[in-house]
Amino acid sequence: MPELPEVEVTRRGVAPHLEGRIVSEVVFRRSGLRWPFPADLSSQLSGRTIRATGRRGKYLLIHFDHGTLIVHLGMSGNLRIMPLATLPKKHDHFDLVVGQQLMRMTDPRRFGAVLWHALEDGPIAQHVLLAKLGLEPLEDIFSGEILYQQTRNRSAPIKQVLLAGDIVVGVGNIYACESLFQAGINPKTAAHRIGKARYVKLASAIRDILTRAIEKGGSTLRDFVGADGRTGYFQQSYFVYDRADQPCRVCGALVEQIKQGQRSTFYCKTCQK
Repeated sequence: MPELPEVEVTRRGVAPHLEGRIVSEVVFRRSGLRWPFPADLSSQLSGRTIRATGRRGKYLLIHFDHGTLIVHLGMSGNLRIMPLATLPKKHDHFDLVVGQQLMRMTDPRRFGAVLWHALEDGPIAQHVLLAKLGLEPLEDIFSGEILYQQTRNRSAPIKQVLLAGDIVVGVGNIYACESLFQAGINPKTAAHRIGKARYVKLASAIRDILTRAIEKGGSTLRDFVGADGRTGYFQQSYFVYDRADQPCRVCGALVEQIKQGQRSTFYCKTCQK
């Protein structure tokens, strides 16, 4: 599944081709993905100028004067910038046409989404999918102090708390594993048992891991490619994720794999206490 770094890589890839451009056409090739496509989206967007792009967690935001297009890549989606005449393939479900180019959404598993939030419905931050999201981990307001304060009543394992997204958003499975390793925290540790100093390390690790992943184009697991068609290569830097029974890159002990909330967790029990 594309996580925060992959969505940010996508945003940065499409932004120069969209911002300041006028939408000439909207093309749908099915009725919807995870949810139905907005029925009147073509009339809403045709002839309108894209003012800016943004991101909230794993949601890509395309801002217009009269509202915001919300795009989620789901389990297997990606966005590509292509020449206008590029013929669609089987899983190409949505095109946003701007000038002689188009932004095409490909989503084989169809868990993605394209939604519209009108300005008259209030600030985009109040949209039902965004309203309860936690802090952005790359913004200055995110800190170890906040992690510490927000987990005093959380008895769930810290890995599960990170994935929940209500304290900090966008730290998906891959980057939670890597961040906990870098901070030296066992993923099974109850969140309320972790002290402030260790949360400071964890917040720093989360910021560092996500920043480096973005710089390397994200991680490519199966379907993800950036807007230019290139694959990310952060997976070459993994310390624990997807490295079960391989030697830890730090201490040499074998990396272990367990299940937490039906998701695989990878960690080194020697380095992570």
